[in-house]
Amino acid sequence: MFHQILTPVAGSLFLSLIVGFIPIIVVLVLLGIVRRPAWQAALAGLIIGLLIAILVWQVPIQQAASSTLNGFAFALFPVMWIVWNAMWLYNIAVRSGKFELFRRWMVYNVPPDKRILLLIIGFSFGALMEGVAGFGTPVAIGSALLIALGFPALEAVTLTLIFNTTPVAFGALGVPITTLSSVTGLHAGPLAAMVGRQLPFFALFLPFYAMVVFTGFRSLRTIWPAALVAGLSFALMQFTISNFVGPELPDVLASLFSLICVILFVQVWKPRDIEQYRATFAPVVRGIDTGGNEVETGINAADVAQEEDRNGREGNAIQKPTTQEAILAWLPWLLVSIIVIAWTFLKVPALGAMNIHWAGLDKQIFLTLYNKPYAAIYAFQPLGTGTAILLTVIVTALVMIATGSSANIIWLSLVDTWRQLRFPILTVMLIIGLAYLYNYSGMSYTLGLAISKVGFIFPFFSVFLGWIACFLSGSDTSSNALFGNLQVVAARQLNLSPVLMAASNSSGAVMSKMISPQNVSTGVSTTELNGKEGLIIRRTFFHSIILATILGIIVMIQQYLIPGIIPH
Repeated sequence: MFHQILTPVAGSLFLSLIVGFIPIIVVLVLLGIVRRPAWQAALAGLIIGLLIAILVWQVPIQQAASSTLNGFAFALFPVMWIVWNAMWLYNIAVRSGKFELFRRWMVYNVPPDKRILLLIIGFSFGALMEGVAGFGTPVAIGSALLIALGFPALEAVTLTLIFNTTPVAFGALGVPITTLSSVTGLHAGPLAAMVGRQLPFFALFLPFYAMVVFTGFRSLRTIWPAALVAGLSFALMQFTISNFVGPELPDVLASLFSLICVILFVQVWKPRDIEQYRATFAPVVRGIDTGGNEVETGINAADVAQEEDRNGREGNAIQKPTTQEAILAWLPWLLVSIIVIAWTFLKVPALGAMNIHWAGLDKQIFLTLYNKPYAAIYAFQPLGTGTAILLTVIVTALVMIATGSSANIIWLSLVDTWRQLRFPILTVMLIIGLAYLYNYSGMSYTLGLAISKVGFIFPFFSVFLGWIACFLSGSDTSSNALFGNLQVVAARQLNLSPVLMAASNSSGAVMSKMISPQNVSTGVSTTELNGKEGLIIRRTFFHSIILATILGIIVMIQQYLIPGIIPH
């Protein structure tokens, strides 16, 4: 059995920390400075990581390779199984023309102000996709819709990534929190409540922050009421559900509530400078006509306004979606929400689930920090969340075919999905393989142990432990599995709140979703920026640090100034 070495570099924790960061630095430099595609940066980081793990941390080659392969398996199933089916659903909506209907519904039912569209799609709708699927799909689908509504691709992806923070800790129906509970031994209720006393601050703040990033401080003078409605409605619902119900539904209910509130609010209120930020709708959405031929459709906001003003009626060329068309436009997204929620509460994923002991790795490594063997169990759930989304794909496709679409949309949308995801799949495999290598080699625990030695200011840096782990894995769930227990151990050594530190790991992790190669690679898969992940990360890195720093300050205040806010 291999015993993890925590200070392999000259017996120094600090020097070991520096060497342990090298693979992470390699990935960041290749992405953000050298501007290589994400899969190439991830491959280089993994190769460097393997060399350091074997030569410095002295991990046997077999176990280093086995841990990496374990990561590959987890990346393919369940992570990319969820993403694949979510993107297949999106492509069926595009190919059937229903994504275009969704866009037309927005044109006629929402003021054509880019800021309002950003709040509805990037914030509220994106949070709904995070609550249901996660793993980059909110960015891929949300940014594609924003681009179809006239946003430049770089702005669309950057802003949806910034918004893809506050819902993440409760994403995929609360899996990150339930995972955190299982690895720490703390009850899920207090953990969910504590996270629900941190992230709602950002839910309230982010709509204003994103508006400043997008259009500058001046636009806040007119758009702040809509930003307040979006942020406050989400924050209140997220706080209420996480504190009084549980970790499963905060995202889904908060996003739906926010979506409804904003849409209803802009029916009676519009910013006075709407012309300055008017959206233009270029013909960028592909569809299939009833004869099975691929077509391009589009709408221009100015044309809509002109036709509606003419004789006080709608124009003939540009039709407002009928009630039936509106239902079909929303159908894929409502169906996936209903099916995934029902699937989870009926505990369908438990049917046929298997725990596979990973050969050559399970309990072959000794966790020096926790003084116990390291289990390597691959949880295979053939009826997990990804399969629930696949069921949605099938039902949606049948409805689309029944309402006039060609049966070819199933095959064509599948081909589209492969073209979009083949490199993101490779990237996710490589980056999660690196994350697993960090875990089993002991490199992660060296980093965590070093950061835990900062003493009084540990609550601030506990946020960055989660930040590092989520950058590596692209997953709040994986971040909690990696450092959740370390946070509790450090908290008890420093006489801090274990619940607060564990929750801060989960909240901190969400702040690096916007720079995680896995998340960004999936997010750009529907855009012209595919392969240019480094450009995105350079735009989001600074925002990630700012938000993580703010959270660190909040955690310090909660620990030392208002400890009564911490649930027990």
